[in-house]
Amino acid sequence: MRYLGRAVRGATRLRAAVAKASSFGSVAGHTSEKSVPYASTLKEERSAGTGPTKPLPRSADVVVIGGGSLGCQTTYHLAKMGVTNVVLLERDRLTSGTTWHTAGLLWQLRPSDVEVELLAHTRDVVSRELEQETGLHTGWIENGGLFIASNKQRLDEYKRLMSLGKVYGVESYVLSPAQTKDLYPLMNVDDLYGTLYVPKDGTMDPAGTCTTLARASSARGAQVIENCPVTGIRVKTDDLGVRRVVAVETLHGTVETPCVVNCAGAWAPKLGQMAGVNVPLVAMHHAYVVTERIEGIQNMPNVRDHDASVYLRLQGDALSVGGYESNPIFWEKVSDKFAFGLFDLDWDVFIQHIQGAINRVPALEQTGIKSTVCGPESFTADHKPLLGESPEVRGFFLGCGFNSAGMMLGGGCGKELAHWIIHGRPEKDMYGYDIRRFHRSLTNHNRWIRERSHESYAKNYSVVFAYDEPLAGRNMRKDPLHEELLGQGCVFQERHGWERPGWFNPEGPAPVLDYDYYGAYGLEPHQEYQYSRLLGKEYTFNFPPHHDVIRRECLMCRNQAAVFNMSYFGKFYLLGPDAKKAANWLFTADINKPPGTTVYTCMLNKQGGAESDLTVSCLEPGTGGSDLAPQFEGEGYYLAIGGAVAQHNWSHISTVLQDEKFDCKLVDSSEDQGMISIQGPASRTILQEVLDEDLSNEAFPFSTHKLVTAAGFTVRAIRLSFVGEMGWELHMPREACVPVYKAVMAAGAKHGMGNAGYRAIDSLSIEKGYRHWHADLRPDDSPLEAGLAFTCKLKSAIPFLGRGALERQKALGLKKRLVCFTLSEKVPLFGLEAIWRNGIAVGHVRRADYGFTINKTIAYGYIRNPEGGAVSPDFVRSGEYKLERMGIAYPAEAHLKSPFDPNNMRVKGFY
Repeated sequence: MRYLGRAVRGATRLRAAVAKASSFGSVAGHTSEKSVPYASTLKEERSAGTGPTKPLPRSADVVVIGGGSLGCQTTYHLAKMGVTNVVLLERDRLTSGTTWHTAGLLWQLRPSDVEVELLAHTRDVVSRELEQETGLHTGWIENGGLFIASNKQRLDEYKRLMSLGKVYGVESYVLSPAQTKDLYPLMNVDDLYGTLYVPKDGTMDPAGTCTTLARASSARGAQVIENCPVTGIRVKTDDLGVRRVVAVETLHGTVETPCVVNCAGAWAPKLGQMAGVNVPLVAMHHAYVVTERIEGIQNMPNVRDHDASVYLRLQGDALSVGGYESNPIFWEKVSDKFAFGLFDLDWDVFIQHIQGAINRVPALEQTGIKSTVCGPESFTADHKPLLGESPEVRGFFLGCGFNSAGMMLGGGCGKELAHWIIHGRPEKDMYGYDIRRFHRSLTNHNRWIRERSHESYAKNYSVVFAYDEPLAGRNMRKDPLHEELLGQGCVFQERHGWERPGWFNPEGPAPVLDYDYYGAYGLEPHQEYQYSRLLGKEYTFNFPPHHDVIRRECLMCRNQAAVFNMSYFGKFYLLGPDAKKAANWLFTADINKPPGTTVYTCMLNKQGGAESDLTVSCLEPGTGGSDLAPQFEGEGYYLAIGGAVAQHNWSHISTVLQDEKFDCKLVDSSEDQGMISIQGPASRTILQEVLDEDLSNEAFPFSTHKLVTAAGFTVRAIRLSFVGEMGWELHMPREACVPVYKAVMAAGAKHGMGNAGYRAIDSLSIEKGYRHWHADLRPDDSPLEAGLAFTCKLKSAIPFLGRGALERQKALGLKKRLVCFTLSEKVPLFGLEAIWRNGIAVGHVRRADYGFTINKTIAYGYIRNPEGGAVSPDFVRSGEYKLERMGIAYPAEAHLKSPFDPNNMRVKGFY
């Protein structure tokens, strides 16, 4: 008999015992003979044939490739939404890749409001919808979920999840160790701080679920064709130079289609290569073991012990034990022949999970191992899936890279992906999963993908903190001021591959070193790693230790002036004969302004949701052909966009230009230019020494721009602010960045000016009420709901993308509204806190920070009327509010205007 306890006492002896008693097959390579913890698999139900299970149609509206959880869910939701001419192609049998051996766990609470909604939909489909529709049981078991906390920080994280769950009606309880013991008698609770219990969590059966999905899809007209490998994706370039999907090729024929969905899991990169699409994921071995019978384990909840990096899944009268290790095995050469296969378990890798499992459930020490399950899974750079239309080829959609969560996220993501395909955008905010969240320079960068995917895997069970930064895949994109600021103590954040200033460490430089894989694979971990040490201090749910450093940067900006290096910003030019038509259609604000004007605007989708906020500067026709003054005829526009979302913006604009057939081009100058922003009461005096231009209100008003000279270089000065102060942005060629920066710093030294980073920007901007895209403003929020109606040219007759949706929303009344809250008690908030109005949960906090000028915690969140009516200003004013932080509700004051300088006097230069 093989026992878990033996694994702890000696992996060598355990492997010998396994080899001696094993009927699992060879210890080398992989085998498909090991068992998984389900009554049946689709392989057992139907043996593979020699050809497709159905004749291939000549054409299809959509071809889904891959018959796992995502392929089946996407096909089902497409058919349910009325797309009946859908074909699902599976190279072997349904679930044969990775789905068939999944643990099938579903936890309802995650540190993301969108994920909570996605999980809720999966649960509804699997536990209710499919059975009602087909009369078939999917194998859903509702035995509950239990999260283990061995320290206060972990329990605080769970309390945050509990607060968010209240907004969505997810039942959960924080239990004491004694209460946990009553619920789970076999558990060791001596080292527990507490637990989070979610009674309606459960487990899914992959074969049962996918079989039922396939039958429900077929009943609605979709075709599920197995044993049909795809050999090619045919792509053609249209008259506008746009590459589009036109057909799928197989060994048994070709299916003409304008839309392909890549749901091939670990095999997705190869499928992408067929169409010239980068799919940034890696395949790894991922394992669990199934125990023999354990007396008294029946009906116990599933357990996730994050601090031990282990989960315990109930399997009848036994447990499946698995987790995430620090040294996962990469599947270097993904085999096309791998179907219903498993790898032999490497006990040297897996053994790190055993001791934690035995500590949590001591009975495991004397429990036998019935089987080992080690199969391939796909993992991504941020442990989030890859969804949406690829930037390279129109009509090529991704639905892969699910990081072992394909079953639990499948229903929600399948529905959103179907909506994406049919309507051009998903219903929910799926930016966190959208392939366009990664810059195109990274999606084929093998070292970056490998490093980041490893770190995300190894940290999967780590506490999620607000100021977390990766150590892997760093220093990929550095602006011209990087070395200069590093020497001044800059602590960098990583966004979109860029290194951007986070804050400035008074103790001196803290460089980001090459990734050490946390000492895995025989590598030596970094010793005395200053950057990692500083990050570690930030990992808290209290005010971080550098709170006072951020305070000094903020107050320096408010009282004197500060320099922000914002060179990582996206910098695009929109040029060409139809540039004005395109700008009118793309941008919500009226851009029919004279050259020299800069406009703050949004871009929307068809549903009226905000795809971006940015600034657009109207240009004089250029004749020099320089980076700052490109040559063009007619109208031209310079777009400045937050660097973290530049790829998303580029793809959105490009798609609209293609769809509307505008004769103009989008030029990316992001790498060619840098940008510094000088903000604060002394900014005019300081810059007047550096720039050869009159900076008075009359000569250089707010929201205007000019080409000026600084330190001998031509720069574009734009009078704007993202922190609520008088100030200017200086956009300049790369070679000008260091000389201009030094000239500005020299002029500002006698005025008390210094460097500040994005942590200060976050605080200053929330204090002023400026929106952050993808926090306060997302694709499922409209400008009207976000308080940005002033950016929309609704009083004009000019049509723009999303206008119709806004007009309908305005006529019906807003069903949600973004509201500012301040707390009188000094406590830190980080987002996801529940918002209570008159004792009823009406929303949750999207973004929170501390405002050092008003000396209060500030939070922004959308609230809804629990009775379903409109959320009017009177509705907001008439409520009594509390914000719930980790189970404790704090009285809050609601504001409909910014709590700082609500009349915008400072940005206009009036102090």
